[in-house]
Amino acid sequence: MTRRTVRIAMNGVTGRMGYRQHLVRSVLAIREQGGLDLGNGDVLWPEPVLVGRRAHALEALAEQHGLTEWSTDLDAVLADETIDIYFDAQVTSARVDAIKKAIAAGKHIYTEKPTATDVEGALELARLARSAGIKHGVVQDKIFLPGLLKLKRLIDGGFFGEILSVRGEFGYWVFEGDWQEAQRPSWNYRSEDGGGIVVDMFPHWEYVLHELFGRVTTVQAHVQTHIPQRWDEHGKPYAATADDSAYGIFQLESGAVAQINSSWTVRVNRDELVEFQVDGTHGSAVAGLRNCRVQHRSATPKPVWNPDLPVTESFRDQWQEVPDNAVFDNGFKAQWELFLRHIVLDEPYAWDLMAGARGVQLAELGLKSSAEGRRFDVPELTL
Repeated sequence: MTRRTVRIAMNGVTGRMGYRQHLVRSVLAIREQGGLDLGNGDVLWPEPVLVGRRAHALEALAEQHGLTEWSTDLDAVLADETIDIYFDAQVTSARVDAIKKAIAAGKHIYTEKPTATDVEGALELARLARSAGIKHGVVQDKIFLPGLLKLKRLIDGGFFGEILSVRGEFGYWVFEGDWQEAQRPSWNYRSEDGGGIVVDMFPHWEYVLHELFGRVTTVQAHVQTHIPQRWDEHGKPYAATADDSAYGIFQLESGAVAQINSSWTVRVNRDELVEFQVDGTHGSAVAGLRNCRVQHRSATPKPVWNPDLPVTESFRDQWQEVPDNAVFDNGFKAQWELFLRHIVLDEPYAWDLMAGARGVQLAELGLKSSAEGRRFDVPELTL
């Protein structure tokens, strides 16, 4: 057995997502399992080099996890010819310049989304990457979650017949920060810092809809800042200038319609923080992050509307749970493994910077739709 090492500059790992999902539950988890089995007697060993602005935080992380390499000097790290991949989990406003530097240095790119603050910036990154001949990928974690993998299994098996509609509900109550600490960083609620639920979540909805149901062709959205004042990490009040809720309607190329509500100002009355109901001529399904329930047309009851009598049936009990039938790994880790195999074995990989640009485009058009009060076509992007 031969161990092949791939060195990854990981920028932004002191943040919540960069640390928890990408460093600990993905890259370090691959190391804990003995590396990534390439299937030919070789094992790929990821070697992270931590990058960020806060030296003390990087040093503490490195010591905690037995890592030896960290730096606050991105330019020096990118100048290191032994670095193979640049990964970015910074705030969006810092992402474009860093990725441009990494592309210029000839590094393969793997990045969180949104890839840029506007669609032109996102397309520029895709053009630069193509011209440089490097490989590139964008994190699109939701489609690797157990609930949506089960939903994909149903779609591929023809369970739904003709898919008519998709209804999505995402969100939870994020505390304002005055009497209870907020669960999200304050920059999420400042548009000048790249915050807002549309730029955060519409890129997710683009790839979920695109991968499972087909390309989005039109978007109509209403965007709102329901809570105009919040309190930051130091207990100081600030103006919430970014949107905290968005209500979107998306026409799909197949003719199906998707409606997705996204909100940080909603209290959860559902089984999971995000759920998608898919209705088709032959059956329906409700999928969350982990679970998926179905109701086939042969088992669909006949509800009768009668407001004068109490409901005597439990509608939830009329649905059947879809079994796992597989062992599901962490979704972020699963996509990391696919990207690493793409790098070293040249296996196909669909979720590139152009896919990331589509997400930025949908967010941009969603905000424009809300501002102008009308529906917009979503043209296909080209380089």
